[in-house]
Amino acid sequence: MHIHLDPVGGVAGDMFAAALLDAFSERAEALAAGLAECRLHEIVRVRSEPFTDGILRGRRFHTAPASGGGSDRGAGRAHHAGGAGPGSSRGGEGNPGGGHAHEPGPEPGRHLGGHPHAGAGGSGHAGSGDPGVHHPHRRFAEIREWLRESGLARPVAERATGIFSVLAEAEAEVHGIAVEDATFHEVGAWDSIADVVCAAWLIDSLEPVTWSCAPLPLGGGQVRTAHGRLPVPAPATALLLRGFPTFHDGVDGERVTPTGAAILRHLDPAFDPAGRSGRIARTGHGFGSRCLPGMSNVLRVLVLDPARGGGAWREEAIGVCSFEVDDQTPEDLAVGLDRLRATDGVLDVVQTPSFGKKGRMVASVRVLARPGARERVIERCFAETATLGVRWQSVRRAALEREEAVADVAGEPIRIKRTHRAGGEVTVKAEMDDVANADGGRTGREERRRRAEST
Repeated sequence: MHIHLDPVGGVAGDMFAAALLDAFSERAEALAAGLAECRLHEIVRVRSEPFTDGILRGRRFHTAPASGGGSDRGAGRAHHAGGAGPGSSRGGEGNPGGGHAHEPGPEPGRHLGGHPHAGAGGSGHAGSGDPGVHHPHRRFAEIREWLRESGLARPVAERATGIFSVLAEAEAEVHGIAVEDATFHEVGAWDSIADVVCAAWLIDSLEPVTWSCAPLPLGGGQVRTAHGRLPVPAPATALLLRGFPTFHDGVDGERVTPTGAAILRHLDPAFDPAGRSGRIARTGHGFGSRCLPGMSNVLRVLVLDPARGGGAWREEAIGVCSFEVDDQTPEDLAVGLDRLRATDGVLDVVQTPSFGKKGRMVASVRVLARPGARERVIERCFAETATLGVRWQSVRRAALEREEAVADVAGEPIRIKRTHRAGGEVTVKAEMDDVANADGGRTGREERRRRAEST
């Protein structure tokens, strides 16, 4: 499955979660159950509701204080009638600099569907974005510890921590402090933590999935923060969006919030148009609550099933990274390529001998990788090899459908891969690493392989 993000109005944490829930509405009850198993429900109540702006239909996220809970500002959405600018999130999340509180001025207007608009993110609780209101703050270490002890399923807690980690790293770089000392202001509010937790739960529930994104609206202007006026995109947000393509559609304001940018950085989506091929299976719209001139303030998701051919194979986009090395010892290059092969997003690494300039023998290296891993893979190529230049291109490939399983051979687990071929044929291949230690030399390995592949 592939999910493509289309940030028509922008990207915020609540818009992201609402869009996925709109596309996968059957997961709403499971999400509610997952939240009920952690401590978050004691402090803030989370819900998503159907919503229309008079043009499009989708969902919008709401949070409210849990009865008796000690939440920030009552843990309600920090919304002001003016917000931080078109496309920005609510005051509880749509703040610049990795979580500095917005202090927006009033701005009249109504939502396209006749509903009053507040901040640009998810819901419409007014007031706590007003100047002078106390803005809670939490250190990254505190949020990380809460997530660790929250009762969330471990993969969800790890994803949520990963999202806050990239935000803390950007905040630390902006202020020249240690990551452990990074402090979130409005992003540390419980409603924003709820957005990140819900996003992490949905991302994890959809695995395995690949992600792509259209270019991001840059926004513009300034916002008032706890640190004074800052330009849009704010410094930490700009760091998180580094390397991502952007455009300006003439609509100012904060169009990508810090948590929205952190989610994107965590997903590392492909921005290559080739990654959007496939059959549209579902769509979803996640609304913000700002009113944008001439457009719906939504984040749209397109859920794509891979294009298939011949009934047995699928088409997909991959990246091909290639370069030559002529001044690195074979021993050291072998170590470097093994590490490159272990890089997240790398599918395969192939090395072939060739002739370079002046008749020198060179190692020609080709790396196959997921499109979204481009920056990471190129960085590792430079770090692990002596090459001075790396070529990258996106290509299409046809891949046979396959599945992985584990076979039990005399009490020993052996990983196997089943491949579905044309005409209904299924072939099985055992993982060589799992049969390599069999007793009896080549004959023993062959026997263990045969038994695993016959299961």
